[in-house]
Amino acid sequence: MTAQPDILCIGAVLWDIIGRSASHMERGSDVPGRITRLPGGVAMNIAMAAQRFGMRPALLTAVGRDPEGEELMKACARMGMDMRHAYRSEDLPTDRYMAVEGGNGLIAAIADAHSLEAAGGRILATLRDGTLGSAETPWEGRVALDGNLKTDLLREIALDPAFARADLRIAPASPGKAERLHVFLGHPSAVFYVNLEEAGLLCQTRFADSAEAARALHDRGAARAVVTDGGNAASDAGAHGLVTKRPRAVLVTRVTGAGDTFMAAHMAAEARGAAPEAAMETALTAAADYVSGDTNL
Repeated sequence: MTAQPDILCIGAVLWDIIGRSASHMERGSDVPGRITRLPGGVAMNIAMAAQRFGMRPALLTAVGRDPEGEELMKACARMGMDMRHAYRSEDLPTDRYMAVEGGNGLIAAIADAHSLEAAGGRILATLRDGTLGSAETPWEGRVALDGNLKTDLLREIALDPAFARADLRIAPASPGKAERLHVFLGHPSAVFYVNLEEAGLLCQTRFADSAEAARALHDRGAARAVVTDGGNAASDAGAHGLVTKRPRAVLVTRVTGAGDTFMAAHMAAEARGAAPEAAMETALTAAADYVSGDTNL
């Protein structure tokens, strides 16, 4: 693989272990279903989706040299992922994510991304040593940034001259980590992709809908805020004004990775020159196809 990437996906690449059941589930439920293990993580999910939408992603991440890590690297290679710039650790185990999904959505999930956090700035080496960029010649393409990174590293990225010309797109990874992204409020090129709950956490309030949330997050310092709300309308607020669109209704068969698919489709549409309204429509269609179980996504 020698082609120059057109987007860098920075963050978690790990094993997704997902249990899915068509049954409605509550605390203590014990139901039949399927358990799968696939390459995942926010950065990986965005990269896979970006590739499907015609982009050339490269991953900056940490993967252990343990058996699970070697297997993960081979699986990524089979999928055509550019892992040339991944930091390979001798002493950190490969990260994992575990989730349970029922017919009523996500029941619970645990993200074990401790190795990514421990690797810290070592995952950014090729953006600083001239391979992909440096302080003197910064990377000028898109960057999809995973909020699983530690707050100190996110703050470092927000101030790093190697990112000064990047089109920076940020995903919080989970509501529990959304507040880590405060360091990018006021950043001139940071685009926030958050759901309604995450927007509320960043603004320390609750919102009635995505339009209210997107406006408030933009007013609070986000250069641009793209806010989703499940099957309700999504909104995009920035210098272009406010765009709000409602996704089509679908039968939900899976949820893990839906936000990453939305984000990747939105970025790919804009890379092709789509205006904010068209990009939002494309992203909502892709996310609806994904959660409905489209086998091509």
